[in-house]
Amino acid sequence: MDMKVPVTLRAILQRINRKLADDDKRLKKTRERRWLHALGPFYVLNVDRNRVEQTHVDPVELARALGVMTAWEEVVSDENTAALHTREV
Repeated sequence: MDMKVPVTLRAILQRINRKLADDDKRLKKTRERRWLHALGPFYVLNVDRNRVEQTHVDPVELARALGVMTAWEEVVSDENTAALHTREV
């Protein structure tokens, strides 16, 4: 039985941004709906040049490509991880 370690998307985003910081880049989430079609849900921004470097980024694929997410980890929603840490009394 292969057990995967749960990791939140927030943790993955932080890992990615720490890795990208060396190149003055940052993974950003598209906030405004009008930009969603052009940028996708996530995009990579070069903060030094204030230029979009990559659009329609899948954070999990990027994390694996950068080596900040291992094969035995899986992304879970924040609600699922909250349930893992609560105990019934």
